Amino acid sequence: MAITQAAANSWKNELLQAIHDYPGDQLKIALYESSANLGASTTAYTTSGEVTGTGYTAGGKNLTFASSTPKLDTGKAILDFDNVTWANATFTCRGALIYNADKSNRAVAVLNFGTDVGVSNGDFTIEFPAADASNAIIRLN
Repeated sequence: MAITQAAANSWKNELLQAIHDYPGDQLKIALYESSANLGASTTAYTTSGEVTGTGYTAGGKNLTFASSTPKLDTGKAILDFDNVTWANATFTCRGALIYNADKSNRAVAVLNFGTDVGVSNGDFTIEFPAADASNAIIRLN
Protein backbone atom coordinates (compact mmCIF):
# COMPACT_ATOMS: atom_id res chain seq x y z
CA MET A 1 0.00 0.00 0.00
CA ALA A 2 1.17 3.53 -0.67
CA ILE A 3 0.08 7.12 -0.84
CA THR A 4 1.39 8.76 -4.00
CA GLN A 5 0.91 12.50 -4.35
CA ALA A 6 -0.90 13.33 -7.58
CA ALA A 7 -3.86 15.01 -9.18
CA ALA A 8 -6.46 12.31 -9.79
CA ASN A 9 -6.45 11.21 -13.43
CA SER A 10 -10.24 10.96 -13.38
CA TRP A 11 -10.45 14.58 -12.14
CA LYS A 12 -8.38 15.83 -15.09
CA ASN A 13 -10.81 14.17 -17.49
CA GLU A 14 -13.84 15.39 -15.52
CA LEU A 15 -12.62 19.00 -15.84
CA LEU A 16 -12.94 18.68 -19.61
CA GLN A 17 -16.44 17.27 -19.14
CA ALA A 18 -17.41 20.28 -16.98
CA ILE A 19 -18.42 18.03 -14.07
CA HIS A 20 -16.83 20.19 -11.37
CA ASP A 21 -17.94 23.74 -10.48
CA TYR A 22 -15.40 25.83 -8.61
CA PRO A 23 -15.94 27.55 -6.27
CA GLY A 24 -19.58 26.40 -6.24
CA ASP A 25 -18.96 22.77 -5.23
CA GLN A 26 -18.06 21.74 -1.69
CA LEU A 27 -14.62 20.18 -1.56
CA LYS A 28 -13.50 18.16 1.47
CA ILE A 29 -10.22 16.82 2.77
CA ALA A 30 -9.93 13.42 4.43
CA LEU A 31 -6.84 12.13 6.23
CA TYR A 32 -5.24 8.71 5.70
CA GLU A 33 -2.81 6.37 7.42
CA SER A 34 0.24 4.95 5.65
CA SER A 35 -1.73 1.74 4.97
CA ALA A 36 -3.98 3.57 2.49
CA ASN A 37 -3.66 2.97 -1.25
CA LEU A 38 -4.13 6.38 -2.87
CA GLY A 39 -2.66 7.97 -5.98
CA ALA A 40 -3.37 9.19 -9.50
CA SER A 41 -5.74 6.26 -10.12
CA THR A 42 -7.92 7.12 -7.10
CA THR A 43 -11.37 8.06 -8.42
CA ALA A 44 -13.39 8.76 -5.25
CA TYR A 45 -13.30 9.17 -1.49
CA THR A 46 -12.84 5.90 0.37
CA THR A 47 -12.86 4.91 4.02
CA SER A 48 -10.14 2.29 3.40
CA GLY A 49 -7.06 3.42 5.32
CA GLU A 50 -8.77 6.55 6.62
CA VAL A 51 -7.59 7.90 9.96
CA THR A 52 -9.48 7.04 13.11
CA GLY A 53 -8.93 8.80 16.38
CA THR A 54 -10.06 11.47 18.77
CA GLY A 55 -11.10 14.69 17.05
CA TYR A 56 -11.39 13.11 13.59
CA THR A 57 -14.66 12.27 11.88
CA ALA A 58 -14.81 9.98 8.84
CA GLY A 59 -15.04 12.03 5.65
CA GLY A 60 -12.75 14.73 6.95
CA LYS A 61 -13.45 18.44 6.88
CA ASN A 62 -14.94 20.93 4.46
CA LEU A 63 -12.43 23.05 2.58
CA THR A 64 -12.97 26.75 2.07
CA PHE A 65 -11.61 28.24 -1.15
CA ALA A 66 -9.08 30.98 -0.48
CA SER A 67 -10.70 34.31 -1.33
CA SER A 68 -8.43 34.81 -4.32
CA THR A 69 -9.09 31.49 -6.08
CA PRO A 70 -9.82 29.96 -8.47
CA LYS A 71 -7.75 32.28 -10.63
CA LEU A 72 -5.13 32.48 -13.35
CA ASP A 73 -1.58 33.39 -12.35
CA THR A 74 1.04 33.75 -15.11
CA GLY A 75 -0.88 31.37 -17.34
CA LYS A 76 -1.57 28.71 -14.69
CA ALA A 77 -5.03 27.98 -13.34
CA ILE A 78 -4.80 27.57 -9.57
CA LEU A 79 -6.97 26.50 -6.67
CA ASP A 80 -6.08 27.26 -3.09
CA PHE A 81 -7.79 26.78 0.25
CA ASP A 82 -7.81 28.26 3.70
CA ASN A 83 -5.89 26.23 6.25
CA VAL A 84 -7.91 23.51 7.97
CA THR A 85 -7.59 22.37 11.61
CA TRP A 86 -8.71 19.36 13.61
CA ALA A 87 -8.88 20.59 17.22
CA ASN A 88 -8.15 18.54 20.36
CA ALA A 89 -7.10 15.62 18.17
CA THR A 90 -5.13 12.42 18.69
CA PHE A 91 -4.21 10.45 15.55
CA THR A 92 -1.43 9.70 13.09
CA CYS A 93 -1.69 10.25 9.34
CA ARG A 94 0.49 10.00 6.25
CA GLY A 95 -1.53 11.86 3.64
CA ALA A 96 -4.85 13.27 2.54
CA LEU A 97 -7.43 13.15 -0.22
CA ILE A 98 -9.14 16.25 -1.54
CA TYR A 99 -12.49 15.29 -3.02
CA ASN A 100 -15.70 16.86 -4.33
CA ALA A 101 -18.53 16.10 -1.90
CA ASP A 102 -21.11 17.65 -4.25
CA LYS A 103 -20.15 15.41 -7.16
CA SER A 104 -20.43 11.85 -5.82
CA ASN A 105 -17.26 12.25 -3.71
CA ARG A 106 -15.07 12.29 -6.82
CA ALA A 107 -11.33 12.48 -6.14
CA VAL A 108 -9.47 15.69 -6.94
CA ALA A 109 -5.95 15.27 -5.52
CA VAL A 110 -3.90 13.08 -3.21
CA LEU A 111 -1.41 14.64 -0.80
CA ASN A 112 1.52 12.75 0.72
CA PHE A 113 3.05 14.32 3.83
CA GLY A 114 6.33 12.45 3.27
CA THR A 115 6.27 10.81 6.69
CA ASP A 116 3.76 9.83 9.33
CA VAL A 117 2.59 12.91 11.20
CA GLY A 118 0.95 12.58 14.58
CA VAL A 119 -0.86 14.74 17.05
CA SER A 120 -1.63 13.92 20.67
CA ASN A 121 -4.41 15.91 22.35
CA GLY A 122 -3.64 18.98 20.28
CA ASP A 123 -4.48 20.79 17.08
CA PHE A 124 -3.58 19.27 13.70
CA THR A 125 -3.46 21.90 10.94
CA ILE A 126 -2.88 21.55 7.23
CA GLU A 127 -1.29 24.78 6.04
CA PHE A 128 -1.74 25.25 2.32
CA PRO A 129 1.05 27.00 0.38
CA ALA A 130 0.81 30.44 -1.21
CA ALA A 131 -1.86 30.87 -3.90
CA ASP A 132 0.48 31.54 -6.81
CA ALA A 133 1.64 29.82 -9.99
CA SER A 134 4.69 28.29 -8.31
CA ASN A 135 3.23 27.15 -4.99
CA ALA A 136 -0.56 26.68 -5.03
CA ILE A 137 -1.66 23.21 -3.92
CA ILE A 138 -3.47 22.67 -7.25
CA ARG A 139 -1.95 24.15 -10.43
CA LEU A 140 -2.80 23.48 -14.06
CA ASN A 141 -0.44 24.56 -16.84
